[in-house]
Amino acid sequence: MTVRHRDRVPPLVWDSVLPALLLLNVVTTYPARELPVAAALTAALALPLVWRRRAPFAVFAAVVAAAAVQWLADVQLPADVALLVALYTAAAHTGRRGTLLAAGVVEGGAVLACLRWASDGAFLTPFVALSATVVAAAVLGVNVRTGRAYLAAVQERAERLALHQEQQARLAVAEERARIAREVHDIVTHNLSVMVALTDAAVYAQHRSPDRATAAMLQISETGRQALTDMRRSLGVLRADEPDAERHPLPGIDRLAALADQMAAAGLPTRLEVRGGHARVPASAQLTVYRLVQEALTNTLKHAPAGTRATVLVECSAGSVGVEVSDDGPRPAALPAAAPPSGHGIPGMRERAAAYGGTLRAGPLPGGGWGVRTRLLLGSGGTGAA
Repeated sequence: MTVRHRDRVPPLVWDSVLPALLLLNVVTTYPARELPVAAALTAALALPLVWRRRAPFAVFAAVVAAAAVQWLADVQLPADVALLVALYTAAAHTGRRGTLLAAGVVEGGAVLACLRWASDGAFLTPFVALSATVVAAAVLGVNVRTGRAYLAAVQERAERLALHQEQQARLAVAEERARIAREVHDIVTHNLSVMVALTDAAVYAQHRSPDRATAAMLQISETGRQALTDMRRSLGVLRADEPDAERHPLPGIDRLAALADQMAAAGLPTRLEVRGGHARVPASAQLTVYRLVQEALTNTLKHAPAGTRATVLVECSAGSVGVEVSDDGPRPAALPAAAPPSGHGIPGMRERAAAYGGTLRAGPLPGGGWGVRTRLLLGSGGTGAA
């Protein structure tokens, strides 16, 4: 509480206390015939201390000059303590060389004072006492300067740390947004593509085969519900009160069979083969495999002509998972070498594969059709980016 109230008082007020006390001491203790000279010298020594924080070196020079006049006038004053205060202030605001110079000047004044005013020729005792006070004032100023520099360094380090943490938080937010964007893209693109294909099939079959049209409409309804579930699960991390993320597990390799059946119902016959056990594959890696297969099949459904068949091969081993999706459609027309990939499908798949140290290759196959191939390294982490 004392520190808090002290900080509320302007520094100029605190710096005025010592000059006021020194002037009051002279006015109340010196006889009338000595008072004018003593008061004038005390004012010259003490009043500059009021501005010692604003101009420490100018104040030090003014106090030293006043002390020299006092010595020449052969007047001893309690206001000589102003020299120590000025030395302390100079040492607190300058480097080693300036501190040594200021201390040397004050020490010289101490020698002259002892030579003139030491009683009965006793020089050593007052000289040692004055030298000790000079050293103490200089050391105290140096310590204050060092502490101030240390606090400034700590504050700068704290600001840099806060800035680094803010940057890391922004990067984490950007990464999470990218993850959610990939999830939403995959969910929306896949399910809408399937629903469009099923709707076209239902319209085509509504008169010739009402049963098939009804089955297609039921499949559209199921696909829509699944899309809503996936959206709630993917966006559930943004809401603390969203229970769907806990109720519905993330899709994994075991859901690939249902995905293949869904694609077949939408008009893309898909053959699935899973080699090796996937029980030990992390859930995040299984989600990546599922999304890669889902996006690859969605691209085939959107771009391949009717009658195309797709094949999905997933190879699970102890340290990696291989994913290969291909179709037997016609060879696509060659694109210009400088043409950038359109859309977000393949770039998003590359990001997912890169999160697990994999390099995704997507392009036309030698015998026709299109293929997507990558291998995820389970030891590469990638949980956050999946």
